[in-house]
Amino acid sequence: MTMQFSVLASGSTGNAVYVETAEHSILVDAGLSCKQMDGLFQQIGRNPADLDGILVTHEHSDHIKGVGVMARKYKLPIYANERTWKAMEGHLGEIDIQQKFVFGMEKVKTFGSLDIESFGVSHDAAEPMFYIFRSGGKKLVIITDTGYVSDRMKSMISNADMYVFESNHDIQMLRMGRYPWSVKRRILSDVGHVSNEDAALAMSDVIGDNTKRIYLAHLSKDNNMKDLARMSVQQTLESRGISVGSSFQLFDTDPNKPTELTAV
Repeated sequence: MTMQFSVLASGSTGNAVYVETAEHSILVDAGLSCKQMDGLFQQIGRNPADLDGILVTHEHSDHIKGVGVMARKYKLPIYANERTWKAMEGHLGEIDIQQKFVFGMEKVKTFGSLDIESFGVSHDAAEPMFYIFRSGGKKLVIITDTGYVSDRMKSMISNADMYVFESNHDIQMLRMGRYPWSVKRRILSDVGHVSNEDAALAMSDVIGDNTKRIYLAHLSKDNNMKDLARMSVQQTLESRGISVGSSFQLFDTDPNKPTELTAV
């Protein structure tokens, strides 16, 4: 069996991505309650008790809300870098020492035929990092929660078969919206979130011959819409000579509904 994945939930209210091979299964973040996470797993026909662990990207609540309860309920290992552990420990409740594992920046962890590589992003958290999954010659990249995509990030994530890629906000909606200016400034900063246009510009530098699907992720519920994100990304890509729908396709993600379990 090839590597498969589902974006269980993505958005301002909570984030989680499920990845599996024939022998192993991993959860990246659990930003919803354990009860909600259980429901999402049910929808894709999988059991969280079968997980090999939870990988944490950073300590913000929309990424760790359910981590502690899930880890205790299903006796799951948790993987995060040292600074993230320090920042989130008070928010997880009591975690057995045997369930705590350090996964450092730009390191690779192997679960059977699945290699997982971590890489740093630019976000206002202790030491935020995301993950590249490789198995059976296929490559899946998860990259959200970054204010910009550096050349170093681009070199690490280039030519993936599939991307879960942040497309957080429409700049005009954000500027005109109800958020206080301090919050707007944070989102627009280099340690905030990438806009639809900036996401597309970064995509245009990393899309390769292998790329088949891009899932637009972490959309702001106040400052973006699925149709707008898709249209903006498509227009920006096509302005750079990259045609959507020929060699690869764009897909939506949802805050409450998992994407179909898909082979990479």
